[in-house]
Amino acid sequence: MAIKSFKPYTPSRRFMTSLSSEDITAKPSVRSLLVKIAATSGRNHNGRITSRHKEAGAKKLYRIIDFKRKKFDVPAKVEAIEYDPNRNCRIALLSYADGEKRYIIRPSGLNVGDVVSSAEAGLDIKPGNAMKLKSIPVGTIVHNIELKPGKGAQMARSAGGYAQLMGKEEKYVILRLPSGEMRQVLAECMATVGVVGNEDWANVTIGKAGRNRYRGIRPQTRGSAMNPVDHPHGGGEGKKNSGRHPVTPWGKPTKGAKTRRKKASDRLIISRRKGK
Repeated sequence: MAIKSFKPYTPSRRFMTSLSSEDITAKPSVRSLLVKIAATSGRNHNGRITSRHKEAGAKKLYRIIDFKRKKFDVPAKVEAIEYDPNRNCRIALLSYADGEKRYIIRPSGLNVGDVVSSAEAGLDIKPGNAMKLKSIPVGTIVHNIELKPGKGAQMARSAGGYAQLMGKEEKYVILRLPSGEMRQVLAECMATVGVVGNEDWANVTIGKAGRNRYRGIRPQTRGSAMNPVDHPHGGGEGKKNSGRHPVTPWGKPTKGAKTRRKKASDRLIISRRKGK
């Protein structure tokens, strides 16, 4: 997918880039897969801001994605590749042999007219096919991975995301995650073969503040530009650098501090991600 640049007819256009939409083949056509979700703008029922730097953004409908892939042994044809305003990857509309239609996250290399399926075992190792991890060969690149059997995919779902199956041990498989973490996952969990598409999304330059407002991101004021009463970094004459490590307005460290709480699943982590 190509990165598109623009003629600099305004200052903000000079550096702005976006993704070309050549891969999008259709607009949403299945109304049963579209849901209205009220935007909260980062505020509570009293209208007070409870999540800073958030707003409603542009209006959008939620697309119901099939993260479970439990429709076994029924082939499905890719009917369309669509844009999803709720995520950074494209989605594919599948039309099953029995007439049902569902959305899935589109892996790289999946195109209109391709046939995919999901099963416990026995499928070809090609993008879009979903199987239980115990049935996928070691070394395979996968995405859309479950953490608990039947709960639906929770890992490697964003644009360009993937994990590699590194080994199998009894009822577990070993995955190398995008962060570099090595982790055990139950072999009964489902995963989809391939890499999530739209890899160039990470190279897009936003270019102007208004474009972030469409996405629901409000402006952020630097702590050093505030008064001491408002932020630990505030006050001082000119551009004062207090020498303090970066903290939140409430004094908690913001860079490098460990925020992960102890979880029962920690025992399944073989080696932590890089830098931890």
